[in-house]
Amino acid sequence: MSAIEQKQVTADEAGMRLDRWFKVHYPGLGFGRLQKLLRTGQVRLDGKRAESSTRIAKGQTVRIPPLGVELPADDKKNARPKSTKLIEDDRKAVEDMMLFEDSHVMVLNKPAGLAVQGGSGLKRHLDGMLEAFADKKGDKPRLVHRLDRETSGIILVAKTRKAAQELTKAFRHRNTQKVYWAMLAGVPKPKQGRISTFLARDEEEERMQVVRQGKDDAQHAVSLYSVFEQSAQKLSWVTMKPITGRTHQLRAHAAHIGNPIIGDDKYFNIENWELPGGIQNRLHLLARRIRIPHPSGHGVIDVSAPLPPHMQQTWNLLGFDATEYDPDVDDPNEEELNKKR
Repeated sequence: MSAIEQKQVTADEAGMRLDRWFKVHYPGLGFGRLQKLLRTGQVRLDGKRAESSTRIAKGQTVRIPPLGVELPADDKKNARPKSTKLIEDDRKAVEDMMLFEDSHVMVLNKPAGLAVQGGSGLKRHLDGMLEAFADKKGDKPRLVHRLDRETSGIILVAKTRKAAQELTKAFRHRNTQKVYWAMLAGVPKPKQGRISTFLARDEEEERMQVVRQGKDDAQHAVSLYSVFEQSAQKLSWVTMKPITGRTHQLRAHAAHIGNPIIGDDKYFNIENWELPGGIQNRLHLLARRIRIPHPSGHGVIDVSAPLPPHMQQTWNLLGFDATEYDPDVDDPNEEELNKKR
């Protein structure tokens, strides 16, 4: 792309965050680069400055400056088609992740290490793998939220535009309940609590940092946590529930209270801390359970994911039994904590 472009927001994109819109159309554009373009006013919405969190509406015009990234995801004219074998491999891989499926939605168990969307240097990611499910018109299932690359667990995929709109609306209005399991260094005090901070992107470190309210790009982030089991004072199995949905929110919040997630290469900040023998130095964070209104308007999707192999190994080593506990997303203790949000 070598010139300024103007693109109109389509009906099925209405309500989408601007940064997500760019991820769909320009998967090779990094978050930091987009933030800089927004701050300097090079990206505009209907001629006005906008933020990454701005919700777009049908018919609005997005101004896109020269980006210097690879072919946009929706420009297929010069794209090299995938081989039949690659398509079959992608289809099988996604089917192996399937926890639930109907005519509206797929609920997948994403393995740690698989990126959800494309980025610099990434050849394989979930969004690209969903091309294997495209219909004759080229329409494919749509991602409606994200997980970090090293986080395993539940991710929702809409099979129709209508389902995507309804699920996105449920996330936007916080009508969804998500439960994560994490292994933390040490034991949080108190053992049950609420974390409320403002987070902003540290572009140099490619991570989120806790900042004061009012700082540029700062977003309010709220998480609930509860310790379920512990190994002396060294490690703790904690359930975490994000009330808001900020980038790296749980990882940044765990580090903020002094109990970073085991294996977190971006946020683990305890000096001279030694990982117990037999535990893999990989991110111990699982998107365990999701509960969300079904996009058809009837019933609720309520699905849980099992521990990934590296976390199951840790649970076995510590004598923790994941079958003993399945968190109740309507825990009355949570209601009291959440009144303060």
